[in-house]
Amino acid sequence: MNLDKVSSGKNLPNEFNVIIEIPAESDPVKYELDKQTGAMFVDRFMSTAMHYPCNYGYVPHTLSKDGDPVDVLVLTPYPLISGSVITCRPVGVLTMTDESGDDAKVLAVPTDNLYKGFHHVSSFRDLPAHLLSQIAH
Repeated sequence: MNLDKVSSGKNLPNEFNVIIEIPAESDPVKYELDKQTGAMFVDRFMSTAMHYPCNYGYVPHTLSKDGDPVDVLVLTPYPLISGSVITCRPVGVLTMTDESGDDAKVLAVPTDNLYKGFHHVSSFRDLPAHLLSQIAH
């Protein structure tokens, strides 16, 4: 599998491709895709007793302020497997800080042709409060 050939998308910034690194509801293990080999590496074990409430991935061929591809949290009805690619649309941005400084994360949902369950969501404000609370944690 050569994920380096996956484009950022055809309708940027309204829709974009996301390569999933960490499935939703997975254990607190941080994975990173090695760009040179295409292999999924364990980056670290998280010290908090938490699960990822969303799928976590990145937009290929992008660059954020921290020098990595743009991070994306993808809400889906089911967890996606690591290495899968999903076409999404943005509904918000989370402004966070990590050891490298500012680290924004895009909050996204699948495009309507993949799943109509988020058709009504045009902003993060349209999402349930309990879900936003889980994401913020």
